[in-house]
Amino acid sequence: MYRIKTFVQNLRPLLASGRTTRTCGALGVQRRRYVAPVATEPFLNGTSSMYVEQMYEQWLDDPHSVHKSWDVFFRNAQEGAMPGSAYETQPDITIPVPTTPGVTTSMPAKITVDRQLIEDHLVVQNIIRAYQIRGHNIAQLDPLGISSADLDDKVPTELTLQHYRLDKVLPAEKNWLGKADLTREFTLPQTTYIGGHKQSLPLKDIIQRLEDTYCRSIGVEFMFINDKQQCDWIRQKFETPGSMKFTKMDKRLILERLIRATRFEEFLARKWSSEKRFGLEGCEVLVPALKCIIDHCSAKGVDSFIFGMPHRGRLNVLANVCRKPLEQLFCQFDPKLAAADEGSGDVKYHLGMSHERFNHITNKMVTLAVVANPSHLEAVDPIVIGKTRAEQFYKGDTDGKRVMSVLIHGDAAFSGQGVVYETFHLSDLPEYTVNGTIHVVANNQIGFTTDPRLSRSSPYCTDVARVVNAPIFHVNADDPEAVMYVCQVASEWRAEFGKDVVIDLVCYRRHGHNELDEPMFTQPMMYRKIRDHPNVLKAYSRAKINEGVMTQQEFEEEEANYERICEEALLGARKERHVLHRDWLDSPWRGFFKPDIELTYPETGVSEDILSHIGKEFSALPHDFVVHGGLKRTLKSRGEMVKNRMVDWALGEAMAFGSLLKDGTYVRLSGQDVERGTFSHRHHVLHHQTQDKKITVPLNKLWKNQARYTVCNSSLSEFAVLGFELGFSMTNPNALVCWEAQFGDFSNNSQCIIDQFISSGQAKWIRQSGIVMLLPHGYEGMGPEHSSARPERFLQMSNDDADVIPYHPIEKFAINQLRDCNMQILNCSTPANYFHALRRQIALPFRKPMIMMTPKSLLRLPEARSSFDEMVDGTTFQRMYPEAGPASEDPIKTKKLLLCTGRVYYDLIRERDNRGLTNEIAISRIEQLSPFPFDLVKDETDKYPNAKLMWVQEEHKNMGAWSFVQPRWSTALQRERRFRYAGRPPSAATATGNKSTHTKELEQFLDDAMSL
Repeated sequence: MYRIKTFVQNLRPLLASGRTTRTCGALGVQRRRYVAPVATEPFLNGTSSMYVEQMYEQWLDDPHSVHKSWDVFFRNAQEGAMPGSAYETQPDITIPVPTTPGVTTSMPAKITVDRQLIEDHLVVQNIIRAYQIRGHNIAQLDPLGISSADLDDKVPTELTLQHYRLDKVLPAEKNWLGKADLTREFTLPQTTYIGGHKQSLPLKDIIQRLEDTYCRSIGVEFMFINDKQQCDWIRQKFETPGSMKFTKMDKRLILERLIRATRFEEFLARKWSSEKRFGLEGCEVLVPALKCIIDHCSAKGVDSFIFGMPHRGRLNVLANVCRKPLEQLFCQFDPKLAAADEGSGDVKYHLGMSHERFNHITNKMVTLAVVANPSHLEAVDPIVIGKTRAEQFYKGDTDGKRVMSVLIHGDAAFSGQGVVYETFHLSDLPEYTVNGTIHVVANNQIGFTTDPRLSRSSPYCTDVARVVNAPIFHVNADDPEAVMYVCQVASEWRAEFGKDVVIDLVCYRRHGHNELDEPMFTQPMMYRKIRDHPNVLKAYSRAKINEGVMTQQEFEEEEANYERICEEALLGARKERHVLHRDWLDSPWRGFFKPDIELTYPETGVSEDILSHIGKEFSALPHDFVVHGGLKRTLKSRGEMVKNRMVDWALGEAMAFGSLLKDGTYVRLSGQDVERGTFSHRHHVLHHQTQDKKITVPLNKLWKNQARYTVCNSSLSEFAVLGFELGFSMTNPNALVCWEAQFGDFSNNSQCIIDQFISSGQAKWIRQSGIVMLLPHGYEGMGPEHSSARPERFLQMSNDDADVIPYHPIEKFAINQLRDCNMQILNCSTPANYFHALRRQIALPFRKPMIMMTPKSLLRLPEARSSFDEMVDGTTFQRMYPEAGPASEDPIKTKKLLLCTGRVYYDLIRERDNRGLTNEIAISRIEQLSPFPFDLVKDETDKYPNAKLMWVQEEHKNMGAWSFVQPRWSTALQRERRFRYAGRPPSAATATGNKSTHTKELEQFLDDAMSL
């Protein structure tokens, strides 16, 4: 199809060669393009080409819709006129019609063209475009009127008439588009809707309507979006005259909601004046804004809303948006009430909830969930997105029409926290998208005590959203109707395009960072202004009472009614004798926990037929599919292992996944390069070698009625992607959700998710998760950044008591330990145990995060393979592998017992065999470091009463499991026997980068281990 832009560009004589090409336009008309060494068209400059394109587009649709001069110009060019003769500057400003051979025309020989009129229209087009691009820069956004939201008080020159004086184009003419031109009428281009049904307007009306649209209480940033349909949609929503109209009932609803939001904060301030609550004063309009979003999205079919937000305003949102029972909320202010259920709890302004309620506006039931969040602002963002994606997946909501996410941000955090950027970049990825999130920024214009001019380099705090073409609607929070309209448009945008959108509520913070903070220390001018500034309810109620929306008496009755509701709730709260943490659960698993069922340690083996079937399908060459030559050898090798009833690490994992899929358990594996595997061992997605985008996933083709398997490479992010997968795992306990780091040490980029959510989430918010973290770990001479997954950090976060052996019956010891732990930390050394560990995650009657140190060299080590016998029915996960060789046959004579974990076991047995010490030295390995297997370690140690005891690890002494194992082994032995350490010495770096040094360190601690 012919591009109009090319047509206009080719009207300019830019090349010194003449040629003619024919092409067919959108209307099927044969057209010519010319490039010839002739005079340049005077009006075709860089700033006017877009206007010419639009005029030409209009002309193609209807030649009478454009000015006569344009009609003449386009007809002449269409008939074959050369550029420069289609429009030619002459004393009488006329255009001769050329007589090109073979071209006939019935047009007069000379038609007058008003060149000045064309120039004037081009300038008007530029004025309109300038307001669309830069109008937000002079919008009246700050309720306090003391600063600009974009940190720049200057008026862009494009928004002044002086910028468009003709003396900047043709010095000979000086008086163009001055005040006298304000009453002149101009034809409106197709790029604006300010005319409504009118096709032309006087210049003063054009400017006035543009000012009203883009420079009042709403500032719209959208012209960076590279999609014309989306830009036109936004233009129409904001530019169409009369688009922002509210009925009397609409205004009354806004006022009622503002009353509740404002009086709630005042009630808390009166009753608990010395308590931190991080109130919403200064941004009370957030409550009606969120309710407006819920109303409009619910009307379009959304029945589940998942919110993520910081602490500011959380209590108000819980009370007045989600309708959390006020009695439960007020109980959180009573310091005397203890919790009657599990967990350590959290402060009230971090808590979440899940609640189903009736929406009286749409007459539909909606589920509202607010995800619990620590003080680490924005950390909850990817968790909300992951939880939303999971709900959409389980409901079959592929377009996001039923489940949606809403994220509330602070201005300083939105621009300052990198996880915001990481989360935005998940928004359009196929396996991570939620089909649009509505972001609401409570823009206090301050971060704690930091002035925004010192906290960001971008003009707006919302500029990060531009990277994903999300429109940004800035709005003055003291104009409630403008806020509601923006929320309505944002809701419609998500429903229409399934993309992110940002609402920037420019407001203020009436108190300091919290109610006990003194803001005058650092912002004296701002807070002097705030002190005298009326709240939004006072200003809006006065205006609406004068307008007749509500009488003064009705207004006072509404206030009194809400005050009565709060007082009654407070009386009810004072009757409570305890609080329940489960009242604040944000992700309830209804029907999963069955307290009447007796806890038993699960068997996780499967029948050999299932193992063989999975192995054969996983190793088979796909039909009619070109596989890479090297991969053919891999598949053949897998097939041979299956025939020999053996598995390596990749096969063991595939059999765990495949057997769970057969049972109907959804499995999801995510992370950087997980489809192939960092070490090219997995290959769960096969790529056709001659056809682009043609792939096959063998694990999705094992059985007809199996569950779905999702394996997806992620963006190069750890923080956001791990948070996303955690959120996904929180939604459904009957799914195995795994995240794999490219190398284990890269997980420290997601340390906030690990510290604040994974390790402590159940204690703080009684929220369980079965998330699996796969962290490649092992000292193999790859340097300090590719050796250690930092197991010591995870072990330090374990709630396992080093000084107390849990008192449980022997047969219940393992399962009760798992029930009581905050997370499992494993370092498996066999594919069979890895297989059982994955299956155990689903077999347990509760969910705990599992941190797995996974191998690198063991992936292909022949000695590190397992037999089907270790995986069939009747087998289970081994918390510890005891010595099974000659040393165990006569333990009284064994001289030394080595205890270790992970891959170093294979270094030890090789060295023991080389030195002929198989009878003298026993080597046992711990597979589950936490909860610590006190019972098994004690039994194994007692078995060798005369042996010297030693812990061996490949990590440095101040790392690895030594500091965790040492006190627990001592407790298991009741401190009656001593043991020593063998391993690398303490170090600041996790590993050496020198291969020779690495080898010497290995030889040294192996010598120590083998010394008798």
